[in-house]
Amino acid sequence: MTGLLARVMAHDMLLLDNPPPDRHTLWEDIQAIVTGTTLVALSIQFLRASELFTGQIAGLSLVLSYPTGLPFGAIFFILNLPFYLLAIRQLGWRFTIKSFLSVALMASIAESLPLVLTINRLHPALGAGLSGMLAGVGLLLLFRHGATLGGVGIVALWAQDTRGIKAGHVQLGFDLCVFALALFLFDWEQVLWSLFGAVVLNLLITVNHRRDRYIARS
Repeated sequence: MTGLLARVMAHDMLLLDNPPPDRHTLWEDIQAIVTGTTLVALSIQFLRASELFTGQIAGLSLVLSYPTGLPFGAIFFILNLPFYLLAIRQLGWRFTIKSFLSVALMASIAESLPLVLTINRLHPALGAGLSGMLAGVGLLLLFRHGATLGGVGIVALWAQDTRGIKAGHVQLGFDLCVFALALFLFDWEQVLWSLFGAVVLNLLITVNHRRDRYIARS
């Protein structure tokens, strides 16, 4: 399982490290960012209903929101702030601005959805699977329009470029820390189901986000 996650995350970092040329109109970017962030925010509702979590900054934010009672959206937005300086240096202003707007929008939608949508408690298997699929599709939209929601991905790219540390190892190490922290707050079965959801998410991205298949060549 650990080896699978390492390969999946290394693939994701390679995609971010070699972004395709921006060939989308402003309107196309807007609809993709709105749709993608909404799907990821909806995936958070399934995780909440199942009392599960995921990896990356979103996972850490969700884990911290349970014991502290602080809003997930606020924690997620604040934790992402330090990563923007690295994003500017590594991936440029266009990517950084799109990612900043995506993070802010996703955090807002995630906090607003419970006001209009109530999901009763779900079985962890269903909650993990649905959340993984929704988040995977949402992130695919963002990736293809030059944005992301993960500050850890930026750090991973920086570590690979400047320190020679594999990006996948950095991201995997962060996720393992999130899941390890969760072991002190959740039952081990919740942690395993959460890991299942994270695998579903990353497999969707690995299989479907391929430059050779979906990006038109000039």
